[in-house]
Amino acid sequence: MGELRKVIRPALLAILGLALAAGATYAQASTAGAKSQPAGSAATPRTPWGDPDLQGVWTTQTTTPLERPAKYGDRAQLSAEEVAELQKEANVRGDRPPAPGDTGTSNQFWMEPTKVLARTSLIVDPPNGRLPALTPAAQKRLAERRTREGGDAASYTDFTLTERCITRGLTGSVLPSGYNNGNEIVQGPGYVIFVNEMIHESRVVPLDGRPHPRSAIRSYLGDSRGHWDGDSLVVETTNFLDRMGVGMNGAGASDALKVTERFTRTGPASLSYSLTINDPMTWTAPFTMRYDLTRDDRYGMFEYACHEGNYALQNIMRGARAQEKH
Repeated sequence: MGELRKVIRPALLAILGLALAAGATYAQASTAGAKSQPAGSAATPRTPWGDPDLQGVWTTQTTTPLERPAKYGDRAQLSAEEVAELQKEANVRGDRPPAPGDTGTSNQFWMEPTKVLARTSLIVDPPNGRLPALTPAAQKRLAERRTREGGDAASYTDFTLTERCITRGLTGSVLPSGYNNGNEIVQGPGYVIFVNEMIHESRVVPLDGRPHPRSAIRSYLGDSRGHWDGDSLVVETTNFLDRMGVGMNGAGASDALKVTERFTRTGPASLSYSLTINDPMTWTAPFTMRYDLTRDDRYGMFEYACHEGNYALQNIMRGARAQEKH
């Protein structure tokens, strides 16, 4: 499953070992709480300490777009015939010969298999399935970025964090993509750990009610804190760096960004996942995405060797310096 898992697995086990040693009080409280769960919750599998069991490798492959295409208007659902036709198209997209002059089509062969959802967009709120408008501040950031990208590549800082193989941000690493769609969840008493295959990032989420650190402490993935709402895990993340993008626009996000995720087990191999983005300095209103994750423990979480193969930035910079000499 790649060299990455050989490195991550011992680290996760070490973290969980500490959690098991320090989480006896939490485990007792969780077990007591599990006994008082409402009727019907028995269908949700439980950990030995009583929390809903979300562990496993979950995949997110889908061709359903983030925003609803204009051709669907206000329609949120596709017909069975439309789903079948789109699925047929997705199944053969890597098999067709490239169109004349199109060299990119040949890259489709290594894209992972995808599933077409019955919905017309991943965005479920607002009801139109579209991203809210950007604020004036975000529009200014976007214009500045486009100016830098259209320049002479004076510095590596002119490129995005994704292009530099640093991060795709919290949402960028979990949103469906063409590849690296694995996400592993590991639990211990008082903690949940999320491992993203995309750029091999990990989050350790405490569940003990501790507050977020002071606002001066920030990171690309922010600071996550979780709690249980019945059988649903709710994770709230703040303290983002304002350079972090969320994978949905070219303007990035501000340091006011707050991401709220919700995980609910809906079957032996299905997990309902939603995330709400609230950044008043970037979008004029919050918005929510929702889609299902599918458990597949046979899925290989491969190493994402982005830095090792990232010759593009070096070549772009060399080309810019060569142009300056002429």
